[in-house]
Amino acid sequence: MNNDRMAGNWHQIKGKVKEQWGKLTDDDLQQLEGKSEQLAGKLQERYGLGRDEAERQAKEFRQRNHWN
Repeated sequence: MNNDRMAGNWHQIKGKVKEQWGKLTDDDLQQLEGKSEQLAGKLQERYGLGRDEAERQAKEFRQRNHWN
């Protein structure tokens, strides 16, 4: 996959993340770029979710949006 395509995919994912979790800041999203496994930690931090719930939501989002 070339860099332009990867950047386009990230912009789509970023928009979907912001739609679902509006409390995440642009800085949060910048830190997540290329690191989908860190989404659960950001959800815990911004939303006060428990670890299991944050991981469940993050996993569901990643699967639904094909973000590995």
